[in-house]
Amino acid sequence: MATNYTISDLAKEFDLTTRAMRFYEDMGLLQPERTGPGGRTRLYSARDRTRLRLTLRAKRLGLSLAEAKSIIDLYDSPRDTGVQLQKFLDVLASHRKQLEEQMADLQANLDEIREHEREARSLLSKVGKSAKSRNAS
Repeated sequence: MATNYTISDLAKEFDLTTRAMRFYEDMGLLQPERTGPGGRTRLYSARDRTRLRLTLRAKRLGLSLAEAKSIIDLYDSPRDTGVQLQKFLDVLASHRKQLEEQMADLQANLDEIREHEREARSLLSKVGKSAKSRNAS
């Protein structure tokens, strides 16, 4: 028998808001079955639960939702795993390069801040010595 989940079940399990769940649905990441009057009740399948888990994992890696969707959608297609893995590696390589560039920028900023701190301490030391010599006279 297939396991179904409500929006509240999955939101609670993954510590999300129901609004976030609906957003993922709007993005095409989740495709719950609609039941009840006017199709207002969402029933999520085990497949949706897995897709949500993979989406959140991709977000933790820093991938965009569009990137996550394209990778997750590959797993739903009848293509072989080589194509899927290559796409995943391409996305990860691109993301790693972006993070490395950001890290280099941050390191340059930190180096600049350290230099300004050294200069300010040096000037402060000179100001302090100048004030002491004026007070001694």
